[in-house]
Amino acid sequence: MSDVPGVTLEDVRRAHDVLSSVVTRTPMEASRWLAEAAGGPVWLKAENLQRTGSFKIRGAYLRMARLSAEERAAGVVAASAGNHAQGVALAAQLLGIHARVYMPEGAPIPKEKATRGYGAEVVFAGRYVDDALIAAREHAERTGAVLIHPFDHPDIVAGQGTCGLEVLEQLPEAASILVPTGGGGLLAGIAVAVKAQRPDVRVVGVQAETAAAFPGSLSAGAPTAVAEMATMADGIAVGCPGQVPFAVVRTQVDEVLTVSEEGISRALVGLMERAKLVVEPAGAVAVAALLEHPGVFPTPAVAVLSGGNIDPLLTGRMIRHGMAAAGRYLFLRVTVVDSPGGLAQLLAELAAAGANVLDVAHERISPTLHVDEVQVRIQVETRGPVHAEALLARLREQGRRVVVG
Repeated sequence: MSDVPGVTLEDVRRAHDVLSSVVTRTPMEASRWLAEAAGGPVWLKAENLQRTGSFKIRGAYLRMARLSAEERAAGVVAASAGNHAQGVALAAQLLGIHARVYMPEGAPIPKEKATRGYGAEVVFAGRYVDDALIAAREHAERTGAVLIHPFDHPDIVAGQGTCGLEVLEQLPEAASILVPTGGGGLLAGIAVAVKAQRPDVRVVGVQAETAAAFPGSLSAGAPTAVAEMATMADGIAVGCPGQVPFAVVRTQVDEVLTVSEEGISRALVGLMERAKLVVEPAGAVAVAALLEHPGVFPTPAVAVLSGGNIDPLLTGRMIRHGMAAAGRYLFLRVTVVDSPGGLAQLLAELAAAGANVLDVAHERISPTLHVDEVQVRIQVETRGPVHAEALLARLREQGRRVVVG
């Protein structure tokens, strides 16, 4: 991979000069909640509060600001599930360039609307970002528009690296930095900015385990595509790493690990409840890693929250999913006698145990039930796993037939 363009600390510093009047210097928030899990101080780099709601404006603007007059006149084209789309759209608006963005079918509606709101043309193509990228390349070849790749270009990597410069300026004593990772642009940029100044800092990429191309690629020694992806973290659902970021990641990143869907939803809920921050699933994976691997990362640790563009409807589903994963929702099937007062007695027992009933449904026809029995499907809210186990034990001690799930 010796022919792949490299990115240096000086490249990142020059990018910072270009972006200083465009991007927001996002805050670093201390997290006592996560410090308990990590065994030391944890800070949140809130790129969800960046312009357009994610870090993507950094790389997109830098890449487009360096286009020639002829290239600007030809327009730009991009492919994105939403965050890069918004970064390109805003950069195009600021620079007076026409932009077309290809988005995969099913891209979050708020991201599509925001992209159009910045003045870009939006076209849907394919199921994944990789499919949209094929369509964008074809458009570029057909029309002469400049492809603004979401991660595979030195300017994109250098632009994203300015986030790493800010992290070290805001927390010089940082010992580890955890970075959400899709195609690798943000991870590579932060690694370049950090390792050149503090080679002792542990830089860790985090992917969703059901959409993780980097582990296999690193094992193979070259970017290698995964066949299938299925994750709530659409912002990092990238099937194959880019050549430019991969060259950096394989030499300068200490580790790339994966987290579960349950861990992502728990992290998202925790960020809302404890940090009062709205973060999209992709933006929460670094926090998920801290929760799923407690005490593993040197502290002070920094978790980069890469984006906050989440559909309100998805937010509701994620809250329910995250609370269930944290043991705060129980879905029970309880057999009771089908007689007046049977359900009321069960509800009274749940209330006495401190559980909050959210939903109730009856099932009377089942080969596992006697004629005088009914199965109650009930959803309850608990205070956590310990309370949930105590509730189940109490019901079973009273002779109840209880099935969880």
